Amino acid sequence: MPVSQINRKALVSLMQALIKINSVNPSLSAKGVGEAEICRYIGGYLKKLGLTVRYQNIEKDRVNLIGILAGTGGGPNLMLNGHTDTVSVDNMTDDPFDARLKDGKLYGRGALDMKAGVAAQIIALQTLIESGIKLKGDVILALVADEEYASIGTETVVSEYGADAAILCEPTDLQIVIAHKGFAWIRIEIFGHAAHGSLPHRGIDAIVKAGHLLTAIEQHAKTNLIRRTHPLLGSPSIHASLITGGTELSTYPDYCKVELERRNLPDEDRQMVTAEIQGLLRGIQSCDSQFKADLDVFFFRPAYEISPDQPIVQSVQRAFESTIKRTPEFQGNWAWLDSAVLAQAGIPAVIFGPSGDGEHAAVEYVDVDSVVTTTRVLVETIMDFCNS
Repeated sequence: MPVSQINRKALVSLMQALIKINSVNPSLSAKGVGEAEICRYIGGYLKKLGLTVRYQNIEKDRVNLIGILAGTGGGPNLMLNGHTDTVSVDNMTDDPFDARLKDGKLYGRGALDMKAGVAAQIIALQTLIESGIKLKGDVILALVADEEYASIGTETVVSEYGADAAILCEPTDLQIVIAHKGFAWIRIEIFGHAAHGSLPHRGIDAIVKAGHLLTAIEQHAKTNLIRRTHPLLGSPSIHASLITGGTELSTYPDYCKVELERRNLPDEDRQMVTAEIQGLLRGIQSCDSQFKADLDVFFFRPAYEISPDQPIVQSVQRAFESTIKRTPEFQGNWAWLDSAVLAQAGIPAVIFGPSGDGEHAAVEYVDVDSVVTTTRVLVETIMDFCNS
């Protein structure tokens, strides 16, 4: 069914409006203000379109926005999931909220990650409404807080809302993404014995002992993890992120803390990662009886994969082929996304979004033509899936 042309002017105007609103995640930056203001703006926009709008207040200034385009009944329901928070602006070289448009690129914090995707979702719904197209299934627009940190937004959404499938419009360079890595945050505390620097026979240097751990981690990555592969995601990885220890120059340190990040594949769960690191610690202890350490896998997010045969993947593929006029190649994403939270709640998800560069970097931009294309694919996908 043909739809009206995507209103490029309205799309660009909405993207600029969203970029100009500071929605830096306060869990990542002391200057972060949260998502309350941007949700109020979008809520007003959606109400003018005739959507049912509800706010989920999670914490102070941490807000989800739910907009529902009700169907006529009898069709599957589709969730459009997008996050309104951004990372810090501290390292940006230009005004992060200027929303400058130059040579077909729109600049600013969140332009690519992912205010362009959010705008595409909204304009897709606006296009359907203005075209007078009726859908059997509901479309649930879930614009969430905190994706950049702990995903409390999407966790709150799935505690109240379900759907037959979901689409996330994170930046994918107009590729259909059906898998992504997960991650584990790991804390290892190494214990030594404090002593005066002139008394080496009394001291046990916890920082030196931590060096054994770091060497073991490096070797594990090079010799073991590299052998595990996934056709879309490559190999898992691990790196040391933070290290703290010592009290003063003339004292043997009795404590050192190393924090690691482990990137996981779909068949690797929390128990597997924990056992893996415990094995490394036992190996060090077998060679050094003075090595004493405690392990805590204090945060875990699973990897994600969806079968290409799932109905939502087929709908996106048909829309892609109809709009872009070529057969897509399914891709994986090395970063973690909220799709894994949706999957745990029984909502299969596909990731598809625009092109650009500089997410989390000093200069961030989105390619406007790619956002138009994303919106067109979304419109076709929504009609295909919700009327099936």
